[in-house]
Order: sequence, then structure tokens, then C-alpha cells
Amino acid sequence: MPNRPVEIGPAGLHAARAIEHLRFALGLTQHQLAARCTALGRPMSNTALSRTERAHRRCDVDDLVAIATALGVPPTTLLLPLPSVSSDDRRGC
Repeated sequence: MPNRPVEIGPAGLHAARAIEHLRFALGLTQHQLAARCTALGRPMSNTALSRTERAHRRCDVDDLVAIATALGVPPTTLLLPLPSVSSDDRRGC
């Protein structure tokens, strides 16, 4: 029986986008973020991080906690939808 890839669900896709978004917001390269994770005791290559951000690799809970810590945010930040600003919010209505 051939191996079939493990599907990444909506929460995994959201986490992948959130990781990339926050990394860009902090001005970090994938190499820098992976090095931070490794320094925290969760060895990670920039290739693994790249595959996670592109949703080609599942992000397990240990990776999620390390990445969140390296980004300086609680792990829930990577799991919950990013706050959006509506046009009403920008106008102060």
C-alpha cells in the first residue's frame, strides 16, 4: 500500500499562514526563526520551517509551542484567526 500524504486541515493551514505573517512582521528570515527554535531546545531547520509555512509539513504541538515562543507570542495566536480591521473600525465608527 503506497503512503498517502497526511492532509492538513483548516487549523493547520491557518497556523501556517499565521507563522509566516508574524515572521514577516518581526522581520525574521526562516533561517533566523529556525535558529531561535533550535536555541529553545526544539531543533528545526529552515527547510522544515519553510515546508511548515507552505503547509507541506504538519506542525506538531511541540513545533507549534517552540515557534510561538520564538516569535514571542502565545501558541493560541497561531491557532486563532488574526484580528481583522473593518472599514468601520478604521473610521472610528
